[in-house]
Amino acid sequence: MATHKLLLLPGDGIGPEVMKEVEKLIGWFAKRGIGFETETDLVGGAAYDAHKVAISEDAMKLAQAADAVLFGAVGGPKWDGVPYAARPEAGLLRLRKDLGLFANLRPAICYPALADASTLKREVVEGLDILIVRELTGGVYFGEPKELVTLEDGSQRAVDTQLYTTGEIERITRVAFDLAKKRRNKVSSAEKSNVMKTGVLWRQVVSRIHKAEFADVQLEHVLADNAAMQLVKNPKQFDVLVTDNLFGDILSDIAAMLTGSLGMLPSAALGAEDPVTAKRKAMYEPVHGSAPDITGKGLANPLAMIGSFGMALRYSFGLIEEADLLDKAVTNVLASGTRTKDIATAGMNAASTTDMGDAIVKELNALS
Repeated sequence: MATHKLLLLPGDGIGPEVMKEVEKLIGWFAKRGIGFETETDLVGGAAYDAHKVAISEDAMKLAQAADAVLFGAVGGPKWDGVPYAARPEAGLLRLRKDLGLFANLRPAICYPALADASTLKREVVEGLDILIVRELTGGVYFGEPKELVTLEDGSQRAVDTQLYTTGEIERITRVAFDLAKKRRNKVSSAEKSNVMKTGVLWRQVVSRIHKAEFADVQLEHVLADNAAMQLVKNPKQFDVLVTDNLFGDILSDIAAMLTGSLGMLPSAALGAEDPVTAKRKAMYEPVHGSAPDITGKGLANPLAMIGSFGMALRYSFGLIEEADLLDKAVTNVLASGTRTKDIATAGMNAASTTDMGDAIVKELNALS
């Protein structure tokens, strides 16, 4: 039996709660001959409490050795006062940087049963299936200089640097075009070339790669602010939307809410393909945060975390049939009317976090 090495980093807030539901699925697949060797470690505020850092060197070694990392969520008011370098989010950023996870895949899919859960009209979101490809290790989050300094007159100045190189843009562009060829063959590239030099370079590089390597894929350029408007106005016009780190952060959260809840959206972060093994470093995480206001109340929606595990099955382990089976189980459970509080309609009895996980397992049993 092949064994896949998984590192589980539940993190803070509702992270451990939703990760427990994924552990049920790991056990379910293991009983059917798909083995997972799992390790669990700390990240974020939990790691700071134990080690005074957002992720320990030992945890990073486990991440480097794993076939894939499953990440829950980090942060919360408890750690608002910790040193900036040790803030919970620093653990996530280090994982992305040290593992070379440059390609962030964020699907936004509106399940038929949840079309009315969106704040937009049913006809706008029903059937929505778009994929945002976000560059993850460059741009303003990592550019230098980055500083907050006090000037001679006592006022302060903050600097964040937006920085991109040709190579960084080329590799994320190729990922987007490759994915589009397996979908509806359209790429929308979002930047701000009207006011930003990085946007000018981004548009030039995307256009060149398209002409030289992917001329059979439809390409459109869209300014990032217009893309935000279009996502709310007519989101189904998009197929694959590729953009930089900052705009990708914003646009993917907008896309998430089109589906009804942040609790529904998984994501993948992939590195470069190893030329020898053809494998990629990878981390999978829900789009939602740590939600400290509902921590420990059994209200968290585990479907984004479960969906992230499904993406690991698909992209890291090549278990396409198993990923499809899990997707179908989620679709069927939602169609049956099972809802956590965030996606429940008025008057509906909401399922708990564990109820939803148990329902997915029950449906997998019915389908297999």
